Amino acid sequence: MSSTGPTPSHVVVVGAGMVAHRFVESLLSRTDEPWRITVIGEEQRHPYDRVGLTSFFAGASADDLALDGGPLSDERVRFLRGVAVTRIERDRAEVVTDRGERIAYDRLVLATGSYAARLAVDGYDHDGCFVYRTLDDVEALERFVQRRSAELGRRLVGTVIGGGLLGLEAAGALQGLDVDCTVVQSSDRLMSAQLDLPAGDALRRLIEQRGIGVRTSAITTRLDADRSGQVVGLEFRDGSWERTDVVVFTVGVRPRDELARAAGLVVDPRGGVVIDAGCDTSDPAILAIGEVASFEGQCVGLVAPGYAMAEVAAARLLGLEASFAGFDVSTKLKLSGVDVASFGDAFAETPGALDVVYADPIAGVYKKLVVSDDAKTLLGGILVGDASAYGSLRPLVGGALGGDPVAYLLPSDGVAAPTGDLPDEALVCSCNSVTAGGIRSAVHDEGCTDVKGIKACTKAGAACGSCVGMITKLLGSELAKTGAALSTALCEHFAMSRRQLFDAVRVSGLSTFSAVIDRFGTGRGCDICKPVLASILSTLTGRHVLDGENATLQDTNDHVMANMQKDGSYSVVPRIPGGEITPEGLVVLGQVAQDFGLYTKITGGQRIDMFGARLEQLPEIWKRLVDAGFESGHAYGKSLRTVKSCVGSTWCRYGVQDSVGMAVQLELRYRGLRSPHKIKLGVSGCARECAEARGKDVGVIATEAGWNMYVGGNGGFTPRHAVLLAEGLDDAGLLQAIDRFLMYYVFTADRLQRTAPWFEDLEGGIDELRRVIFDDSLGICADLDAAMARHLDNYEDEWKATLDDPEKLRRFASFVNAPTTPDPSLAYTVERGQARPATPEEREGGRILIAGTTLEVRR
Repeated sequence: MSSTGPTPSHVVVVGAGMVAHRFVESLLSRTDEPWRITVIGEEQRHPYDRVGLTSFFAGASADDLALDGGPLSDERVRFLRGVAVTRIERDRAEVVTDRGERIAYDRLVLATGSYAARLAVDGYDHDGCFVYRTLDDVEALERFVQRRSAELGRRLVGTVIGGGLLGLEAAGALQGLDVDCTVVQSSDRLMSAQLDLPAGDALRRLIEQRGIGVRTSAITTRLDADRSGQVVGLEFRDGSWERTDVVVFTVGVRPRDELARAAGLVVDPRGGVVIDAGCDTSDPAILAIGEVASFEGQCVGLVAPGYAMAEVAAARLLGLEASFAGFDVSTKLKLSGVDVASFGDAFAETPGALDVVYADPIAGVYKKLVVSDDAKTLLGGILVGDASAYGSLRPLVGGALGGDPVAYLLPSDGVAAPTGDLPDEALVCSCNSVTAGGIRSAVHDEGCTDVKGIKACTKAGAACGSCVGMITKLLGSELAKTGAALSTALCEHFAMSRRQLFDAVRVSGLSTFSAVIDRFGTGRGCDICKPVLASILSTLTGRHVLDGENATLQDTNDHVMANMQKDGSYSVVPRIPGGEITPEGLVVLGQVAQDFGLYTKITGGQRIDMFGARLEQLPEIWKRLVDAGFESGHAYGKSLRTVKSCVGSTWCRYGVQDSVGMAVQLELRYRGLRSPHKIKLGVSGCARECAEARGKDVGVIATEAGWNMYVGGNGGFTPRHAVLLAEGLDDAGLLQAIDRFLMYYVFTADRLQRTAPWFEDLEGGIDELRRVIFDDSLGICADLDAAMARHLDNYEDEWKATLDDPEKLRRFASFVNAPTTPDPSLAYTVERGQARPATPEEREGGRILIAGTTLEVRR
């Protein structure tokens, strides 16, 4: 099998997924020749990020998941979507579509991917049974859950059959749909393909702590349905039975090799089109890439090897030498609050391999490194509960570890993994197969001086993003070798970092953007520096965010002090300190929501969010709330969001301190504090931790001896557990420590840097942070205390201040020439008793279809 040779004139790609998209992108980027490329995809969609499918249930739209449209809109490319290839006629070098069109090819690339399997048991096709593979699958799942829960009038019970990587993500998706979910796994542990038994047990505890049930060593033998054909339960081999309302199968994928089989290509007995290292099949005119391709008897359902095959195939079609090196099956779980990674020889199958293990069952942490028999070479590893070292350790696989393996597994005060000294062959970005040498080449040969340039040049960090931290450190190391430094410039208009700019504004006393940019910057500013200056000026001057020219600096949400939603309406979130609210307050919120037709939801921060307010309605809503004693909850700003609390000693028999009282005090103290990123606090009344304080930027946990203070807990893309800063603090000591921590963060953090990476980047880490806050090692505690005192003195409710200022109120109009006219583009339908934005299909002539009747839109 050989692919090298003259450039073909027409390449046909069957499949339009992520791997096909990468192939076309790679091919076009390597040549300016007048190619003709035809891409044929079955789905009625542009290629999208299947890896990020779970984010659909966190609010991401199909458009958010869409891949870059550039490659398929190139003039050399013809893209047929919603079209299926029915057969390949090799003797005529043609493919035939379901529309009867014959398309001739010089070279054919099969990128048909795989399909999600269902368990071969009775009842697998009952109504309410789904797979989790495509956007159509997840949209159908969401529609079913919404419809079925409305029919039954209760929260649904769901089951995910299959406890692998995809199964756990599907369970998180069901939980996001407000379904009580259980994962059923046939083997003795979750993620059995990636984790050993102790790691699987640790992961099980973490999953169960999220409220997801786990049942292992359970073989499903039958799915039962009611008379209407709706699934209602599962039977197991041990004779037990469990009720369920919805089932999601995640029991693996099967290669879509039916076209290849029918065309007589060599197919592996276990499935998949057999390819060589050049991605050639048994027909010299046909290549196969991605999940449909079987290499050395293996098909792997991961995107990284598919991308590698796509690059190889593109290079070979251009007559270049390239070969597929094999599968990198490193994985990282994408489930909020659960940190898991597996890489390299995780099961120590290499002869003489040794396991080095660190386990902390109380903290839910299990870490294992697999090393050579001399403990010098890293072979693989497993990280559960704390996978922060994944980006640093995975590139070292096959190379020298460079230190005592035990040091890499210890908690945060252990030895950090190496950063800039990776060998050239170390794989930094597995998604795009970019090595440390490739990044060094981009710096020295291509002149890249920032991460953005590295991404554009090599694609490293452009997929899942987990390697960006390592790329940054490598970049800094290489620039230092040239005598240059990694730029910390805020943007093209300011050569300073955010920290430097903060100090410059503080010392100069300037109070407007124009004055600051005239003195310290150039040009007119941009959407990067303007919000940063708005935050800095708000902190230092205490002025209203809409005062004077500074009003033009704000982000969309800050500009109107409400969160814009996907349909262009806004949500309103009043502050509810500590989650404590009187019955009278609840009545007011309910009446306001009812009067304005707002959708209401209790947030994860113990507040009530009201959705669907039009721009011109915001002042009316605020006035009702302010008159009832509420104020802005700052849900729209980079500032304090919430202080979550349990009921503590007020009601709970386990509580040892008044957690509600402390939470209210903290929220009222730090409300409106502008910062580089949003801030969340939590206060738990005992060590049972019902307020999840260790997942917050500042976490406070009560003990008999006083308050324990934790810092640096973050959710988001890279979750972090908070680290213990101090123990046994009294009320005054706690407030002073939090004051100084927050103000030190506000003074020194980079733009959009959360507290966890901020203090991790501090020289000396958590120990130095303690010295700054408690020992005044930098001599700035008086400044930090004074800054917090100014914040307390200058605080005002932004909603009330706006209501009192006619000039500010002029901003709140849907149309300049018709300020009270509702935006006609807003349309709604009723779901579960509340209004929600209507889909395009539900919008017909200004009317909305609801349960077979029409309802005129009147808001």
